[in-house]
Amino acid sequence: MQAIILAAGMGKRLGELTKNNTKCMIEVNEVKLIDRMLSQLSRLNLKRVVIVVGYQAENLMSHIGNRYDGKLTIEYVLNPIYDKTNNIYSLALAKEQLQEDDTLLLESDLIFEDRMLRLLTENPYPNLALVAKYETWMDGTMVRIDNDNNIVSFVPKKAFRYSDVPYYYKTCNIYKFSKNFSCNQYVPFLEAYSKAMGDNEYYEQVLRVITALDKSTLRALPITDEKWYEIDDIQDRDIAETKFSERTEMLSRFHQCYGGYWRFPQMKDFCYLVNPYFPTERMKDELRANFDTLLTEYPSGMKVNSLLAGKYFGIRQEFVCVGNGAAELIKCLVENHCTGKTGFVLPTFEEYPNRANPDDLVTFTPSNPDFRYSARDLEVFFKDKGISNLLIINPDNPSGNYIPFDDLKELIEWTAKNSINLTVDESFVDFTDNHITASLLHNEILQAYPHLTVVKSISKSYGVPGLRLGVIASGNTAMMEKIRKEVAIWNINSFAEFYMQIFNKYEKDYLTACSKFIQERTLFYNELKDIPFLRVIPSQANYFLCEVTGRYTSQTLTQKLLEESNILIKDCGQKSAFAGRNYIRLAIRDREDNSKLIKKLREL
Repeated sequence: MQAIILAAGMGKRLGELTKNNTKCMIEVNEVKLIDRMLSQLSRLNLKRVVIVVGYQAENLMSHIGNRYDGKLTIEYVLNPIYDKTNNIYSLALAKEQLQEDDTLLLESDLIFEDRMLRLLTENPYPNLALVAKYETWMDGTMVRIDNDNNIVSFVPKKAFRYSDVPYYYKTCNIYKFSKNFSCNQYVPFLEAYSKAMGDNEYYEQVLRVITALDKSTLRALPITDEKWYEIDDIQDRDIAETKFSERTEMLSRFHQCYGGYWRFPQMKDFCYLVNPYFPTERMKDELRANFDTLLTEYPSGMKVNSLLAGKYFGIRQEFVCVGNGAAELIKCLVENHCTGKTGFVLPTFEEYPNRANPDDLVTFTPSNPDFRYSARDLEVFFKDKGISNLLIINPDNPSGNYIPFDDLKELIEWTAKNSINLTVDESFVDFTDNHITASLLHNEILQAYPHLTVVKSISKSYGVPGLRLGVIASGNTAMMEKIRKEVAIWNINSFAEFYMQIFNKYEKDYLTACSKFIQERTLFYNELKDIPFLRVIPSQANYFLCEVTGRYTSQTLTQKLLEESNILIKDCGQKSAFAGRNYIRLAIRDREDNSKLIKKLREL
């Protein structure tokens, strides 16, 4: 068996990275693609490797040099008109070599796990195309296959239909051709196709013709959880560096993304916190039905959007301001309106203390291992600290601690009496057992206590983090007017605005979703309690803080879940409030996903 690598292209979409080098010379985690690929091929006992070169050929051949002597016999085929042709011409230049042995055909801009090559070499079937179930990042040639993995059709870009996505597989651009297939089918059709259609075409189009025949012998070999990526631009390289990073670096790379995990479709995200049961399909259908209009029209300004937010929560327009996620409003509030000493409870959502002046921080950390605290605990601790502001999250993140409504009213009264501005972030309050009566977003409360500010992320409990929506509300209308002027006039998009406009039609569905979530939380809690190396702390939010009590550290458990099962959880062990103890936070997802996590934890 031999291998042929197509490496003649210019890779223009990689910009500066390919200014003086071909695509396969770019580095992913400090290893050049061509070095990684040749090292993988050197472990297969191949007769030879043929590399078709073109753009910056001398640089590529000089780099390879003699470094694989004794491991691989490397030959080169030059495509002198690489800038005027596509890969069908490059492969045609190597057609003589292609017919001399069974061949692995690869494109040089790929990064993949070793076992993908073994899938081909260890499979007895002679002619195979590695394919992967379609995911959103994939581009290029697709195929449809039948139950016996016969390729029913190749789907070129112009024939791609999003309605058919469930049936598509993406070619991984790694093939195995038998000598017989190359001699009697592929090369004859390659010559005929090139003669008829020219050299500015793609070799997959020849396969498309062959698979249309009744006697095609090319089959698909679907991969499962094997990692691979095709690198066409700088974002592709960034994603590849994350997917193929060393175990100790992978977690930090994912966390540096701060979301965007839809770019990694196989990963289960137990880190970010949303409602798994809302919005409903019907609500999403209404959003889809208005997609064209919302995409091409400007959103309204703050006047209309504050009116919509008021309608959404049943409060007066002058009491509320909409944000591009709660994060925009937190920044504005803490940096511009929290003067003097500010009290926080640790551990907490760190966006709040991170936005404050470090010299003004006054922090309270509960001394008990569950990080439980009451309104009375806060009053006792902060009574003599001289604070001007107190910021709390209720339920708190990551502890899940919850101050019930009546006790919270007591804290509101206490802060008013002591001239302390109180901010309550109630982003998770709709997950509490008494969620129907737990919110502070009522005109009577806001008007009676103008020192009170309420922040709420719509991303969390309403399950729409991609819309980037949050609100801030207060009876202090002068402060609210300033905040509305401090944020951009078009700080939310038309999709977010439309969502707020139609929400009230689906409010009953939302309440049903919250009740369904509470049932799932109870079931998930009981399952987690049976994991012997976890101590699960009860929660009134959509996550559990767990102490890792044996067998693993929080870091090793987090790494193990990501590396072995593509499950991402939150390692809290590095937060200062935990004093080096091993804590993790697990988001609560739906039954299917929670069961997958429980299954893996039981295996561990």
